[in-house]
Amino acid sequence: MPTVGFFSSPTCGKHDMGSEHPERPQRLDAIQDQLLSSGMEFVLRFFDAPRASRAQLERVHTPDYIESIFNRAPSEGIEVLDEDTRMCPDTLTAALHAAGAGVDAVDKVIAGEINSAFCSVRPPGHHAERDKAMGFCLFNNIAIAAAHAREKHGLERVAILDFDVHHGNGTEDIVAGRSGYLLCSSFQSPLYPFTGTGELPDNIVNTPLDAGAGGDALRKLVEEQWLPTLEKFQPQMLFISAGFDGHVEDHMAQLRFTEDDYRWVTETLREFADIHCEGRIVSSLEGGYALSALGRSVVAHLKGLIGS
Repeated sequence: MPTVGFFSSPTCGKHDMGSEHPERPQRLDAIQDQLLSSGMEFVLRFFDAPRASRAQLERVHTPDYIESIFNRAPSEGIEVLDEDTRMCPDTLTAALHAAGAGVDAVDKVIAGEINSAFCSVRPPGHHAERDKAMGFCLFNNIAIAAAHAREKHGLERVAILDFDVHHGNGTEDIVAGRSGYLLCSSFQSPLYPFTGTGELPDNIVNTPLDAGAGGDALRKLVEEQWLPTLEKFQPQMLFISAGFDGHVEDHMAQLRFTEDDYRWVTETLREFADIHCEGRIVSSLEGGYALSALGRSVVAHLKGLIGS
């Protein structure tokens, strides 16, 4: 049975943008509760996520932007970066550990210590552009992990698959047109951040879905658009921006996915990785705000990584 690593940090639960904010600390608690009730903790390997270094952040973000985030980190109260994205005194540390989780997961997967990894971290990352925080995100966790695989470990081709209900505009901003990167992204459209539907470079495959689309639509686009593109690109490692806010119980948007859909897409990507990428996958948490559905969906995702 494949060994799946589970990367997190207690600091990720201390990032708090206010009691009314949907991206709240209880998200990680809900995941942990479902792990315990499912018995999954007995088949995972758990790792404490380290902090990412500035050099690792600078592979995808500008030095000036990184410096601005460090400088704006408050010692008390709340610092508002935009209407959706805020910092409390623990946010910078949480964001550094969230980015560091993916970096450490890459090291351990490539070293063969584990086959694949899931990073249960927050703040999420896929809306963070090279020089801009937005959409609850400060640092682009999955792009940082993918860049680490390329630049530290010398992989020539890496693919990022993003199935969040919102378009991963930040990841697109970072990797669009860059040699060695492929991004496939599914999302509801039109919806925040109202991007992802214009003319694109060849290494970006956006697959927008209409409000009300269900699992059949997701499965169709994966089979008809993602997999042929992956076959042609021949990546050496897969990275997943795992957003679970497309669940039918999540009122952030209007997609109608279930846990079975998340397990199916994960198993499909794992089967591809087993054939083409030595099974190497690093996944990182993005959205998902209906707590029970989030926990159940992450368990389904992990089962997909493990396989039958």
